Amino acid sequence: MALAPGQASTKSDGAGGAYVDAPQLQVFVIGLFFIFGGITSLNDVIIPKLKELFTLSYTQAMLVQFCFFTAYAVIGIPGARLVKRIGYMRGAVVGLLAMMAGCLLFIPASQSATYGVFLLALFVLASGVVVVQVVANPLISMLGSPKTASSRLTFAQAFNSLGTTIFPWFGSALILGSLATVKAADLSGPALDAYRTAESGAIVKGYIGLAIVLAIVAAVVWSMRNRLPREETAESGGFAGIDLLKRPRFGLGALCIFLYVGAEVSIGSLIVNYLRQSHVMGLEEAAAGKLISLYWGGAMVGRFIGSAVLRKVSPGKALAFNAIAAIVLLGISTHTNGVISGYSLLAIGLFNSIMFPTIFSLACERLGSRAADGSGIINVAIFGGAVLPLLTGAVADVTTSLALALAIPALCYVVIAAFGWYARRPLAQDYADTHPGHAAA
Repeated sequence: MALAPGQASTKSDGAGGAYVDAPQLQVFVIGLFFIFGGITSLNDVIIPKLKELFTLSYTQAMLVQFCFFTAYAVIGIPGARLVKRIGYMRGAVVGLLAMMAGCLLFIPASQSATYGVFLLALFVLASGVVVVQVVANPLISMLGSPKTASSRLTFAQAFNSLGTTIFPWFGSALILGSLATVKAADLSGPALDAYRTAESGAIVKGYIGLAIVLAIVAAVVWSMRNRLPREETAESGGFAGIDLLKRPRFGLGALCIFLYVGAEVSIGSLIVNYLRQSHVMGLEEAAAGKLISLYWGGAMVGRFIGSAVLRKVSPGKALAFNAIAAIVLLGISTHTNGVISGYSLLAIGLFNSIMFPTIFSLACERLGSRAADGSGIINVAIFGGAVLPLLTGAVADVTTSLALALAIPALCYVVIAAFGWYARRPLAQDYADTHPGHAAA
């Protein structure tokens, strides 16, 4: 069949696997990783801002992450069905436009000075992120040989981390740097409402700028909508992809995505307040906020390194090693003081680096035409970013100790290390074909 002008071609890797040869589309997908990674990391900046403006407890402040990541549970499977119906490129446009709408909702949120409206805006924004992520993860795996899928996804995730490194730096200067000398706790009535409206204006400016960028990117993606060959997808009954959970490798992988995202987000959400503690680094909000970039920057560096290492080392073994290293760093941080405590917590980002792409690749190994379904389920599992930070915040409130609260992500890393060791060997093709309900250890 003749290809449309500019359309990518399908090739074989020589071992029975097919992939799409489209270097330009790889660049486009990497750009998507950069955008949704940066937007997600801004939550770590606005949490301390909203916590002060609305005098929230840690549990209440973590509702920011709860509402954002709940979108993954609500939109993940419908998003996968949408992408299967309209294709990857058109699905990306829908996701980008939804993200733009979420950014614009920060305008009425600021004008009403209502915490609930901010949470609604974050949910809509996250809904768009989910659709874009449903597109990006399997697409980057398709755009190259299946043999190097883990390495390629890790490389793309490095640009996700580049976004999470850059956005908090500028976000901290714009949002946290604007905190007034007066505190919301000292005000009431109309004065409090006026203060909240004025101080949330910095948040609005940042998200309006993002809305403009997203509109431009959506227009570019729309112009590329016919670049991919027509995708062939397998039909599935009921909720798209739910039957995949019967496969142990995929089911355990989905659980580990839940735990990993929950652990990563819990730590990132607490960084500002953790570093402000007098026995840690005693920093001001803006200074602590800028150090979030070190946490996400470590993930970026680790992913660039990991994309090369994973071509030589078993992905499962690398995953187990990194999870154990994260546990060790948490132990050091919570049992020391000063800069050692602070920087050992920030260093966890380096070892978080390969976890998401490696778990995703191991879980989705040899799904073939079920890739969109698998991506949808994995995106539902990202709901861990809603549940575990809320639990971590509750522990912090009950125990009045951020150090004790970090036991929650430590337990998550224990399970991830076990999964890495379990999945250290490749899933055999003949075994996967003849035993769809099982996976090779």
